[in-house]
Amino acid sequence: MASAYPPPGSQGYGQGQSEGGDQSVGTLLSTITSDVQQLFRQEVELAKVEVREEATKAGKAAGMYGGAGFAGYMVALFLSLAAVFGLANVMDAAWAALIVTAVWAVIGAVLYAKGRSQMKTVSPKPEQTVETLKEDAEWARHPTK
Repeated sequence: MASAYPPPGSQGYGQGQSEGGDQSVGTLLSTITSDVQQLFRQEVELAKVEVREEATKAGKAAGMYGGAGFAGYMVALFLSLAAVFGLANVMDAAWAALIVTAVWAVIGAVLYAKGRSQMKTVSPKPEQTVETLKEDAEWARHPTK
């Protein structure tokens, strides 16, 4: 097992270190400041990467929703026309069109309400970065724990 003290005649005693191998307070503060700055830069970079990844996933999902929305729109349009023509066989065409329009209005209102409640659950903050920043702050307060 190696000794914690440098051998006599080697670099150590009297060259920026005390007998116990401790660094000066200035050197320690400089090292801590440098480490904190590096840690902060890494946390900022982590936040950027995390937000970028989430934005990419959201963009792809939005594109797919857009395509599905257009296809759904076309289906709804032609089903609505079929419903109007079907109802027009038993009643006036204007009333048939009004009934189909009212059904679509109710569907739209329900979808709007559900979408609004779903949007309230979206969290734009990077959760992982926030958690690691809390851990870093705790460490900075009590670095020996």
